[in-house]
Amino acid sequence: MTSENRQTGAAPDDSTAEESDGAPDREVTADGDPGHRVAADGGSGHGAATAGGSGRKVPVDDGPDHEADDRAEREVAEIVGRLAEPGDMDGAERRKLLGRLTKSLARGAKRAKASGESRGRWLTDVFMAVAPRIPIRDLQTLSEHHHGLTSEALADDLVRTATKATMAVGAIGGAVAAAEFAAPPLLLSAPAQLVAETLVVAAIEVKLIAELHEVYGIQVPGTGSQRAMAFAMAWSKQRGVDPMAPGTMTVALGTAAKTALRNRLMRTLGRHLTTFGPFLTGAVAGGFLNRAATKKLGEVVRADLRIHRALPPGKS
Repeated sequence: MTSENRQTGAAPDDSTAEESDGAPDREVTADGDPGHRVAADGGSGHGAATAGGSGRKVPVDDGPDHEADDRAEREVAEIVGRLAEPGDMDGAERRKLLGRLTKSLARGAKRAKASGESRGRWLTDVFMAVAPRIPIRDLQTLSEHHHGLTSEALADDLVRTATKATMAVGAIGGAVAAAEFAAPPLLLSAPAQLVAETLVVAAIEVKLIAELHEVYGIQVPGTGSQRAMAFAMAWSKQRGVDPMAPGTMTVALGTAAKTALRNRLMRTLGRHLTTFGPFLTGAVAGGFLNRAATKKLGEVVRADLRIHRALPPGKS
């Protein structure tokens, strides 16, 4: 695995209306006469239209909406990726990025609600779009970024760095929530803020799992997107990936796996409700709970990986 991020995508299917008995294409009115183009619900304008008076719906190109969704996904992935990066980010910069992420997610949630999509399914779809874009470092880069540490000492430092990062997310989220309680109208953005915190913490922990596999030399097969989903599913189960298990990659893309991922995301979302405690108690609770959860995850995943390969203490 390299530190470069891989992205995959699929081009939308092109759909065409079936031609009718060799007659030239024409638009019809509600009563079947040639003339004004009519939407499927009887009103004129954009949307699905009827063809040849038969009542069949003709898909209409909604490319601009797809383009807007793609831009929103890229923006969310970029911000989450920056917040998931290791290192001591300035608190003001972290708050600024979290605020941008919250606004972007609020717009996405509004679009999802308009389309009748449930919050849990929407959140899962957003994270599945983000996961392949999470920057993962290879072993050499990891050692360089962690002052030449190797083996177990490097794994220790990875977990320590991840716990500091998720703790910071919880603390900042709690501080922002405390400010919002002083200005009740801003509480309208509270759900989006919780989603933002959840996505960032999930990304940090998935990144931790993936990089621990690098340290322990456990290679997960597949394309970049497939490996990203395997690590996301490992996060949902709070375990390491077993590359020898039959159907590992197939299972990672299945319906049951997506359900498990949705359940884990919703549990993490629920944990971040603590950030809305009064005054700054939410900041303390949010930071503490995130730190404890990330530390426990690191311990469990390392125990799984040691089954496949034990490491020496390493250079410290």
